Amino acid sequence: MFEVAIILITAVVVLLIAYLTAISSKDLIRLLISLEMMFGAVFLALIPVFSIPEMTNTAFGVLVITIFTSSSELLVLIASIVLLNRMTRDISTDVVSSGGDPL
Repeated sequence: MFEVAIILITAVVVLLIAYLTAISSKDLIRLLISLEMMFGAVFLALIPVFSIPEMTNTAFGVLVITIFTSSSELLVLIASIVLLNRMTRDISTDVVSSGGDPL
């Protein structure tokens, strides 16, 4: 049970870092990286929860959180693509800055 708690705490920490990165990102590349971190953290949380038969209620709760997180990730991705298209009238990768940092 202790190993499950460690995995779940790690998943929550990764998810919080991804949320903070998504909120503070100023370019599309960092936003996409943070969205992928969210996706990975949610699946990291699902693995131990579904392996314990006594935790079916918890597994269902995590499943609901997974659905909301994945749908919000998709909505943020769509919104970022729409905003990039409005700003540049193009969504190709050559109009996206390389990380927002000076090279």
